[in-house]
Amino acid sequence: MVGAGLGGLCLAQGLRRAGIGVAVYERDAAAAVRAQGHRLHIDARGRRALSATLPPHLFALLAAVAGRPAMTANGFDHRLRPTGVFALDDPVPSPGTAEHLLPAHTVVDRQVLRRILLAGLDDVVHFGRRCVGYDSDADTVRVRFADGSTAQGSVLVAADGIGSVIRAQRLPDARVVDSGTRLIYGRVPLTPELRRELPPEMFSVFNSVIDPDRRFVGVAPVQYREPPRAAAARSAPEVALEPAEDTLAVMFGRRLDRLGLSDGELRAATDVGLRELVLEQLTGWHPLVTRIVEGWTPASIYPITVRSSVPVLPWQSSNVTLLGDAIHAMSPAAGAGANMALRDAAALAEALTEVADGRPLLDAVREYERAMADEGFRMVRRSAANGTQALGAEPLPD
Repeated sequence: MVGAGLGGLCLAQGLRRAGIGVAVYERDAAAAVRAQGHRLHIDARGRRALSATLPPHLFALLAAVAGRPAMTANGFDHRLRPTGVFALDDPVPSPGTAEHLLPAHTVVDRQVLRRILLAGLDDVVHFGRRCVGYDSDADTVRVRFADGSTAQGSVLVAADGIGSVIRAQRLPDARVVDSGTRLIYGRVPLTPELRRELPPEMFSVFNSVIDPDRRFVGVAPVQYREPPRAAAARSAPEVALEPAEDTLAVMFGRRLDRLGLSDGELRAATDVGLRELVLEQLTGWHPLVTRIVEGWTPASIYPITVRSSVPVLPWQSSNVTLLGDAIHAMSPAAGAGANMALRDAAALAEALTEVADGRPLLDAVREYERAMADEGFRMVRRSAANGTQALGAEPLPD
Protein backbone atom coordinates (compact mmCIF):
# COMPACT_ATOMS: atom_id res chain seq x y z
CA MET A 1 0.00 0.00 0.00
CA VAL A 2 1.16 3.52 -0.75
CA GLY A 3 0.17 6.21 1.76
CA ALA A 4 0.02 6.25 5.57
CA GLY A 5 -2.85 8.66 6.10
CA LEU A 6 -5.93 7.75 8.10
CA GLY A 7 -7.39 5.49 5.41
CA GLY A 8 -4.16 3.64 4.72
CA LEU A 9 -3.46 3.04 8.40
CA CYS A 10 -7.04 1.92 9.04
CA LEU A 11 -6.71 -0.62 6.22
CA ALA A 12 -3.35 -1.80 7.56
CA GLN A 13 -4.89 -2.34 11.00
CA GLY A 14 -7.79 -4.27 9.48
CA LEU A 15 -5.51 -6.52 7.44
CA ARG A 16 -3.18 -7.09 10.38
CA ARG A 17 -6.19 -7.99 12.53
CA ALA A 18 -7.26 -10.53 9.87
CA GLY A 19 -3.77 -12.05 9.74
CA ILE A 20 -3.03 -10.79 6.22
CA GLY A 21 0.47 -9.54 5.39
CA VAL A 22 0.67 -5.84 4.57
CA ALA A 23 3.33 -3.18 4.00
CA VAL A 24 2.68 0.58 3.90
CA TYR A 25 5.05 3.00 2.14
CA GLU A 26 4.80 6.69 3.04
CA ARG A 27 6.64 9.55 1.36
CA ASP A 28 6.89 11.68 4.54
CA ALA A 29 10.01 11.15 6.59
CA ALA A 30 8.03 10.71 9.83
CA ALA A 31 4.50 10.63 11.17
CA ALA A 32 4.27 14.37 11.97
CA VAL A 33 6.27 16.49 9.54
CA ARG A 34 3.50 18.63 8.02
CA ALA A 35 0.10 20.05 8.90
CA GLN A 36 -2.72 17.61 8.15
CA GLY A 37 -5.67 19.19 9.93
CA HIS A 38 -6.45 19.84 13.58
CA ARG A 39 -9.76 18.15 14.24
CA LEU A 40 -11.64 15.12 13.02
CA HIS A 41 -15.37 14.57 13.36
CA ILE A 42 -16.11 10.84 13.52
CA ASP A 43 -19.57 9.99 12.21
CA ALA A 44 -21.33 6.61 12.19
CA ARG A 45 -19.35 5.45 9.14
CA GLY A 46 -16.04 6.29 10.76
CA ARG A 47 -17.10 4.69 14.04
CA ARG A 48 -18.14 1.48 12.27
CA ALA A 49 -14.88 1.33 10.33
CA LEU A 50 -12.64 1.93 13.33
CA SER A 51 -14.53 -0.60 15.43
CA ALA A 52 -14.09 -3.22 12.70
CA THR A 53 -10.38 -2.65 12.07
CA LEU A 54 -8.69 -1.51 15.28
CA PRO A 55 -7.66 -3.98 17.98
CA PRO A 56 -10.31 -3.74 20.74
CA HIS A 57 -8.02 -2.04 23.26
CA LEU A 58 -7.12 0.69 20.75
CA PHE A 59 -10.77 1.31 19.89
CA ALA A 60 -11.48 1.51 23.63
CA LEU A 61 -8.68 4.10 23.96
CA LEU A 62 -10.27 6.20 21.21
CA ALA A 63 -13.67 5.92 22.93
CA ALA A 64 -12.08 7.01 26.23
CA VAL A 65 -10.59 10.23 24.85
CA ALA A 66 -12.92 11.35 22.02
CA GLY A 67 -14.98 14.44 22.80
CA ARG A 68 -18.75 14.23 22.72
CA PRO A 69 -20.20 17.59 21.66
CA ALA A 70 -23.88 18.33 21.26
CA MET A 71 -25.11 16.51 18.15
CA THR A 72 -26.02 19.60 16.16
CA ALA A 73 -24.53 21.80 13.46
CA ASN A 74 -25.40 25.45 13.94
CA GLY A 75 -25.52 28.42 11.60
CA PHE A 76 -24.92 32.07 12.53
CA ASP A 77 -24.59 35.33 10.65
CA HIS A 78 -21.53 37.51 11.12
CA ARG A 79 -23.19 39.24 14.09
CA LEU A 80 -23.65 35.81 15.74
CA ARG A 81 -27.40 35.81 15.24
CA PRO A 82 -28.64 32.20 14.78
CA THR A 83 -29.67 31.29 11.24
CA GLY A 84 -30.43 27.59 11.67
CA VAL A 85 -29.84 24.37 13.58
CA PHE A 86 -29.36 20.95 12.03
CA ALA A 87 -29.74 17.93 14.32
CA LEU A 88 -27.38 15.03 13.57
CA ASP A 89 -28.61 11.47 13.90
CA ASP A 90 -26.78 8.64 15.67
CA PRO A 91 -27.62 5.24 14.14
CA VAL A 92 -27.84 2.56 16.82
CA PRO A 93 -24.85 0.17 16.57
CA SER A 94 -25.39 -3.56 16.17
CA PRO A 95 -26.01 -5.22 19.56
CA GLY A 96 -22.93 -6.64 21.25
CA THR A 97 -20.39 -4.79 19.09
CA ALA A 98 -17.56 -2.56 20.25
CA GLU A 99 -19.30 0.34 18.49
CA HIS A 100 -21.42 0.83 21.61
CA LEU A 101 -18.38 2.34 23.31
CA LEU A 102 -18.39 5.35 21.00
CA PRO A 103 -21.36 7.49 19.95
CA ALA A 104 -21.42 8.87 16.44
CA HIS A 105 -20.45 12.52 15.96
CA THR A 106 -17.54 12.48 18.37
CA VAL A 107 -14.43 14.59 17.82
CA VAL A 108 -10.71 14.06 18.24
CA ASP A 109 -7.51 15.74 17.19
CA ARG A 110 -6.39 14.23 13.90
CA GLN A 111 -2.88 13.56 15.17
CA VAL A 112 -4.24 11.72 18.22
CA LEU A 113 -6.23 9.40 15.96
CA ARG A 114 -3.26 8.93 13.63
CA ARG A 115 -1.03 7.95 16.54
CA ILE A 116 -3.62 5.41 17.66
CA LEU A 117 -3.83 4.02 14.12
CA LEU A 118 -0.03 3.73 13.95
CA ALA A 119 0.15 1.67 17.15
CA GLY A 120 1.57 -1.80 16.56
CA LEU A 121 2.50 -1.06 12.94
CA ASP A 122 6.21 -0.26 13.42
CA ASP A 123 7.18 -3.20 11.22
CA VAL A 124 4.50 -2.37 8.64
CA VAL A 125 4.85 1.37 7.93
CA HIS A 126 7.97 2.50 6.07
CA PHE A 127 8.55 6.26 6.06
CA GLY A 128 10.63 8.22 3.56
CA ARG A 129 9.59 6.10 0.57
CA ARG A 130 8.19 8.28 -2.24
CA CYS A 131 6.37 6.25 -4.88
CA VAL A 132 6.96 7.22 -8.51
CA GLY A 133 4.96 4.48 -10.26
CA TYR A 134 4.25 0.79 -10.54
CA ASP A 135 4.34 -2.18 -12.91
CA SER A 136 1.79 -4.97 -12.79
CA ASP A 137 0.67 -8.21 -14.38
CA ALA A 138 -2.16 -10.56 -13.53
CA ASP A 139 -0.46 -11.92 -10.41
CA THR A 140 2.02 -9.33 -9.13
CA VAL A 141 2.41 -5.60 -8.64
CA ARG A 142 5.82 -3.98 -8.26
CA VAL A 143 6.01 -0.45 -6.82
CA ARG A 144 8.90 1.86 -7.77
CA PHE A 145 10.32 4.48 -5.41
CA ALA A 146 12.28 7.67 -5.98
CA ASP A 147 15.43 6.20 -4.43
CA GLY A 148 15.49 3.44 -7.05
CA SER A 149 14.20 0.71 -4.74
CA THR A 150 11.10 -1.41 -5.38
CA ALA A 151 8.56 -3.46 -3.41
CA GLN A 152 6.39 -6.31 -4.65
CA GLY A 153 3.04 -7.76 -3.66
CA SER A 154 -0.15 -9.32 -4.93
CA VAL A 155 -2.36 -6.20 -4.51
CA LEU A 156 -1.48 -2.50 -4.59
CA VAL A 157 -3.71 -0.02 -2.78
CA ALA A 158 -3.45 3.68 -3.56
CA ALA A 159 -3.98 5.53 -0.27
CA ASP A 160 -1.67 8.37 -1.28
CA GLY A 161 -4.14 11.23 -1.18
CA ILE A 162 -5.39 13.87 -3.56
CA GLY A 163 -2.14 14.02 -5.54
CA SER A 164 -2.03 10.23 -5.93
CA VAL A 165 0.75 8.96 -8.19
CA ILE A 166 -1.04 5.61 -8.38
CA ARG A 167 -4.32 7.18 -9.54
CA ALA A 168 -2.52 9.18 -12.23
CA GLN A 169 -1.23 5.92 -13.72
CA ARG A 170 -4.23 3.68 -12.97
CA LEU A 171 -6.98 6.13 -14.05
CA PRO A 172 -5.25 8.78 -16.19
CA ASP A 173 -8.56 10.42 -17.17
CA ALA A 174 -9.58 11.06 -13.54
CA ARG A 175 -9.44 14.77 -12.73
CA VAL A 176 -9.00 16.91 -9.63
CA VAL A 177 -10.27 20.50 -9.91
CA ASP A 178 -9.70 23.68 -7.93
CA SER A 179 -12.89 24.91 -6.25
CA GLY A 180 -11.62 28.51 -6.32
CA THR A 181 -11.82 28.74 -2.51
CA ARG A 182 -9.10 28.79 0.14
CA LEU A 183 -9.23 27.89 3.82
CA ILE A 184 -6.95 29.09 6.58
CA TYR A 185 -6.86 26.81 9.62
CA GLY A 186 -5.82 27.57 13.16
CA ARG A 187 -6.13 26.26 16.71
CA VAL A 188 -7.31 28.31 19.70
CA PRO A 189 -6.76 27.20 23.32
CA LEU A 190 -10.13 26.70 25.00
CA THR A 191 -9.39 28.72 28.12
CA PRO A 192 -11.84 29.13 31.03
CA GLU A 193 -12.44 32.72 29.88
CA LEU A 194 -13.28 31.63 26.35
CA ARG A 195 -15.57 28.87 27.61
CA ARG A 196 -17.59 31.49 29.49
CA GLU A 197 -17.81 33.76 26.44
CA LEU A 198 -18.97 31.16 23.95
CA PRO A 199 -22.73 30.76 23.51
CA PRO A 200 -23.77 27.35 24.93
CA GLU A 201 -25.00 26.15 21.53
CA MET A 202 -21.48 26.50 20.13
CA PHE A 203 -20.35 23.46 22.11
CA SER A 204 -21.64 21.35 19.22
CA VAL A 205 -20.21 19.30 16.38
CA PHE A 206 -19.77 22.34 14.12
CA ASN A 207 -20.69 26.02 13.86
CA SER A 208 -20.77 28.00 10.62
CA VAL A 209 -20.59 31.79 10.72
CA ILE A 210 -21.21 33.41 7.32
CA ASP A 211 -21.65 37.02 6.25
CA PRO A 212 -23.59 38.35 3.22
CA ASP A 213 -20.36 38.49 1.19
CA ARG A 214 -19.77 34.75 1.76
CA ARG A 215 -16.90 35.12 4.15
CA PHE A 216 -16.95 32.01 6.33
CA VAL A 217 -15.66 31.14 9.79
CA GLY A 218 -16.03 27.60 11.10
CA VAL A 219 -15.75 26.96 14.84
CA ALA A 220 -15.58 23.47 16.34
CA PRO A 221 -14.64 22.50 19.91
CA VAL A 222 -12.23 19.65 20.65
CA GLN A 223 -12.74 18.63 24.27
CA TYR A 224 -11.33 15.35 25.54
CA ARG A 225 -13.29 13.07 27.86
CA GLU A 226 -9.98 11.97 29.38
CA PRO A 227 -6.50 13.44 28.77
CA PRO A 228 -5.15 11.37 25.86
CA ARG A 229 -1.71 10.80 27.33
CA ALA A 230 -3.12 9.58 30.65
CA ALA A 231 -5.66 7.34 28.90
CA ALA A 232 -2.95 5.77 26.75
CA ALA A 233 -0.68 5.18 29.76
CA ARG A 234 -3.55 3.39 31.47
CA SER A 235 -4.86 1.18 28.68
CA ALA A 236 -2.44 1.22 25.71
CA PRO A 237 1.10 2.17 26.83
CA GLU A 238 2.49 1.36 23.39
CA VAL A 239 0.68 4.43 21.99
CA ALA A 240 2.95 7.48 22.25
CA LEU A 241 0.60 10.43 22.70
CA GLU A 242 1.73 13.97 23.37
CA PRO A 243 0.04 16.09 26.04
CA ALA A 244 -3.12 17.62 24.57
CA GLU A 245 -5.34 20.48 25.67
CA ASP A 246 -8.91 21.33 24.83
CA THR A 247 -9.06 23.68 21.85
CA LEU A 248 -11.27 25.26 19.25
CA ALA A 249 -10.54 24.29 15.67
CA VAL A 250 -11.20 27.47 13.72
CA MET A 251 -11.09 27.97 9.97
CA PHE A 252 -11.66 30.96 7.72
CA GLY A 253 -12.75 30.50 4.12
CA ARG A 254 -13.28 32.68 1.07
CA ARG A 255 -12.84 32.63 -2.67
CA LEU A 256 -9.24 33.28 -3.65
CA ASP A 257 -10.22 36.10 -6.00
CA ARG A 258 -11.73 37.98 -3.03
CA LEU A 259 -8.77 37.54 -0.67
CA GLY A 260 -6.49 40.02 -2.41
CA LEU A 261 -3.54 37.59 -2.50
CA SER A 262 -2.23 35.14 -5.06
CA ASP A 263 -1.67 31.50 -4.13
CA GLY A 264 2.05 32.15 -4.04
CA GLU A 265 1.61 35.05 -1.64
CA LEU A 266 -0.75 33.00 0.51
CA ARG A 267 1.77 30.16 0.78
CA ALA A 268 4.62 32.58 1.50
CA ALA A 269 2.78 34.48 4.25
CA THR A 270 3.88 33.94 7.83
CA ASP A 271 1.49 32.44 10.37
CA VAL A 272 1.05 35.85 12.00
CA GLY A 273 0.57 37.39 8.56
CA LEU A 274 -2.22 34.91 7.80
CA ARG A 275 -3.91 35.77 11.08
CA GLU A 276 -3.74 39.49 10.27
CA LEU A 277 -5.16 38.82 6.80
CA VAL A 278 -8.15 37.04 8.31
CA LEU A 279 -8.72 39.73 10.93
CA GLU A 280 -8.81 42.34 8.16
CA GLN A 281 -11.43 40.24 6.38
CA LEU A 282 -13.54 40.17 9.57
CA THR A 283 -13.86 43.94 10.03
CA GLY A 284 -17.35 44.65 11.36
CA TRP A 285 -17.98 41.12 12.58
CA HIS A 286 -19.12 40.28 16.11
CA PRO A 287 -16.26 40.98 18.54
CA LEU A 288 -16.30 37.40 19.85
CA VAL A 289 -15.48 36.03 16.39
CA THR A 290 -12.52 38.38 15.99
CA ARG A 291 -11.31 37.56 19.52
CA ILE A 292 -11.42 33.86 18.66
CA VAL A 293 -9.29 34.41 15.56
CA GLU A 294 -6.92 36.67 17.52
CA GLY A 295 -6.42 33.66 19.80
CA TRP A 296 -5.07 31.45 17.01
CA THR A 297 -1.82 29.82 18.12
CA PRO A 298 0.61 31.07 15.43
CA ALA A 299 2.35 27.73 14.89
CA SER A 300 -1.02 26.10 14.17
CA ILE A 301 -2.00 28.39 11.27
CA TYR A 302 -1.76 27.24 7.67
CA PRO A 303 -3.67 27.68 4.36
CA ILE A 304 -5.09 24.99 2.08
CA THR A 305 -6.42 24.96 -1.45
CA VAL A 306 -9.87 23.35 -1.58
CA ARG A 307 -9.91 20.85 -4.42
CA SER A 308 -12.28 18.12 -5.46
CA SER A 309 -12.22 14.97 -7.55
CA VAL A 310 -14.53 14.88 -10.55
CA PRO A 311 -16.66 11.70 -10.47
CA VAL A 312 -15.60 9.14 -13.06
CA LEU A 313 -17.41 6.31 -14.79
CA PRO A 314 -16.85 2.73 -13.55
CA TRP A 315 -13.50 1.24 -14.54
CA GLN A 316 -12.29 -2.31 -15.08
CA SER A 317 -11.02 -3.77 -11.81
CA SER A 318 -7.54 -5.20 -11.38
CA ASN A 319 -5.04 -5.92 -8.62
CA VAL A 320 -4.47 -2.15 -8.27
CA THR A 321 -7.21 -0.34 -6.36
CA LEU A 322 -7.76 2.93 -4.51
CA LEU A 323 -9.31 4.42 -1.40
CA GLY A 324 -10.10 7.78 0.17
CA ASP A 325 -8.77 11.01 -1.30
CA ALA A 326 -6.75 9.09 -3.88
CA ILE A 327 -10.01 8.50 -5.76
CA HIS A 328 -12.80 10.68 -4.28
CA ALA A 329 -11.20 13.75 -2.70
CA MET A 330 -13.82 16.23 -1.59
CA SER A 331 -14.33 19.67 -0.11
CA PRO A 332 -14.55 19.70 3.71
CA ALA A 333 -17.93 21.42 3.36
CA ALA A 334 -19.82 18.25 4.37
CA GLY A 335 -17.34 17.04 6.99
CA ALA A 336 -17.17 13.64 5.28
CA GLY A 337 -13.75 13.14 3.68
CA ALA A 338 -11.93 11.36 6.51
CA ASN A 339 -14.97 9.26 7.36
CA MET A 340 -15.26 8.12 3.76
CA ALA A 341 -11.59 7.10 3.74
CA LEU A 342 -12.13 5.08 6.94
CA ARG A 343 -15.26 3.53 5.44
CA ASP A 344 -13.32 2.53 2.32
CA ALA A 345 -10.54 1.02 4.42
CA ALA A 346 -12.86 -1.19 6.44
CA ALA A 347 -14.73 -2.32 3.32
CA LEU A 348 -11.51 -3.16 1.49
CA ALA A 349 -10.13 -5.02 4.50
CA GLU A 350 -13.28 -7.13 4.51
CA ALA A 351 -13.01 -7.76 0.76
CA LEU A 352 -9.36 -8.82 0.95
CA THR A 353 -10.13 -11.07 3.92
CA GLU A 354 -12.66 -12.84 1.70
CA VAL A 355 -9.93 -13.23 -0.92
CA ALA A 356 -7.67 -14.82 1.69
CA ASP A 357 -10.53 -17.24 2.39
CA GLY A 358 -10.74 -18.23 -1.28
CA ARG A 359 -12.88 -15.67 -3.09
CA PRO A 360 -11.52 -14.62 -6.52
CA LEU A 361 -9.55 -11.38 -6.17
CA LEU A 362 -11.14 -9.52 -9.07
CA ASP A 363 -14.66 -10.34 -7.89
CA ALA A 364 -13.93 -8.96 -4.43
CA VAL A 365 -12.17 -5.85 -5.71
CA ARG A 366 -14.92 -5.15 -8.26
CA GLU A 367 -17.63 -5.29 -5.61
CA TYR A 368 -15.59 -3.07 -3.30
CA GLU A 369 -14.87 -0.50 -6.03
CA ARG A 370 -18.48 -0.19 -7.18
CA ALA A 371 -19.78 0.48 -3.67
CA MET A 372 -16.81 2.73 -2.84
CA ALA A 373 -17.29 4.84 -5.96
CA ASP A 374 -21.07 5.11 -5.56
CA GLU A 375 -20.87 6.28 -1.96
CA GLY A 376 -17.67 8.29 -2.36
CA PHE A 377 -18.77 10.28 -5.38
CA ARG A 378 -22.19 10.88 -3.83
CA MET A 379 -20.40 12.64 -0.97
CA VAL A 380 -18.11 14.47 -3.42
CA ARG A 381 -21.19 15.96 -5.06
CA ARG A 382 -22.80 16.87 -1.75
CA SER A 383 -19.62 18.49 -0.44
CA ALA A 384 -19.14 20.48 -3.64
CA ALA A 385 -22.75 21.69 -3.55
CA ASN A 386 -22.36 22.80 0.07
CA GLY A 387 -19.20 24.71 -0.83
CA THR A 388 -20.91 26.44 -3.72
CA GLN A 389 -23.84 27.48 -1.54
CA ALA A 390 -21.78 28.66 1.44
CA LEU A 391 -18.66 30.14 -0.15
CA GLY A 392 -19.49 30.59 -3.81
CA ALA A 393 -17.10 27.78 -4.78
CA GLU A 394 -16.98 26.76 -8.43
CA PRO A 395 -19.64 24.11 -9.18
CA LEU A 396 -18.34 20.60 -9.73
CA PRO A 397 -17.93 19.90 -13.47
CA ASP A 398 -20.18 17.28 -15.01
